Amino acid sequence: MRRIALRTLPVLFIAAVALASAQDQSFVDAEGRSVTLQPGHPSLKPWLLPADIPAPEGNRITPERVALGEMLFFDARLSVHGQTSCASCHAPERGWGDGFPGSMRFMGERMARNSPTVVNVAFNSLHMWDGRNRTLEQQAVGSQSMTGSLNAGARELGIVDGNLGIERIRRIAGYAEAFGKAYPGEPIDKNTVGKAIATFERSLVSRDTPFDRWARGDATAMTPAQVNGLRVFLDPAKGNCSGCHAAPTFTDNGFHNVGLRQWGEANADVGRFKERALPLMKGAFRTPPLREVAHSAPYFHDGSVARLADVIEHYVRGGDVRTNLSPNMKPLALSEGEKADLLAFLQALSTPYVPYEVPRLPR
Repeated sequence: MRRIALRTLPVLFIAAVALASAQDQSFVDAEGRSVTLQPGHPSLKPWLLPADIPAPEGNRITPERVALGEMLFFDARLSVHGQTSCASCHAPERGWGDGFPGSMRFMGERMARNSPTVVNVAFNSLHMWDGRNRTLEQQAVGSQSMTGSLNAGARELGIVDGNLGIERIRRIAGYAEAFGKAYPGEPIDKNTVGKAIATFERSLVSRDTPFDRWARGDATAMTPAQVNGLRVFLDPAKGNCSGCHAAPTFTDNGFHNVGLRQWGEANADVGRFKERALPLMKGAFRTPPLREVAHSAPYFHDGSVARLADVIEHYVRGGDVRTNLSPNMKPLALSEGEKADLLAFLQALSTPYVPYEVPRLPR
């Protein structure tokens, strides 16, 4: 047998350790894909958002449309009473939500559902907690199928119940000029208003979180705890989070009953079931995307959980109400260290808060 020189043994040992370490960082995730937890590894590429922001053929993204939509988003004059705007429920300083468990409407009316963030909504296939809107344009002007208190937001904007807000902005010279640049030859009506707001919302993209930078190859972007939290997130034998929070948007665009306590109450919100009367959809709500999740508390459709750590505990328990529970829900066997690492990873999906400069509105 050929003898190996002693001086080569350290090199061979280091190579063997490196190979074992690489193997330790590789596993099959909840979507059946092999993943290697190394910065910039090709297996992480599916988790990066595409470069192009999706937009419908009739409403492509232009700087003029984004600028117009931004003004309308922050302009309370678009509402019937002139007191609320889109930003009233989707404020940049509150993670583009409103920070309340149930969204607050004009005169203090409390809604049953939380205002979800509008970050990265361009990549969603359905909108609203129950998925009743297929496009951002439809969501912006309010669905004609909304009834009762759920229609309050659309009523306030003066789009479903008359066009008072639109009539008001139509008389403003600055808006007439902005609409002319953004949608030349088109009238100032609920359709162009909806298209402009939808375009602005599509511009709110988060794709440079610490996780994104790490996945692109920056080894310093995430801590070892956050990398291990990513393992917990992806591993079907651990967190199994990516079973619903899938690549690249951290949502499967599906609907799940995750066993919230609200589902056990009388007259509980049936969620998606109202739109699609399938048994599994009773109490099911849309899976929210997770980029910038650290800024968008409180959590779940009813805003019943204030901290991300408590969201993790909810899933570790496997939910609280087991009636009609999603098949994806099961108790998780996570150690305290794994829960802490998972929390650290979720925080790596958010960027530092930067004050938002609200646009100057036309007069």
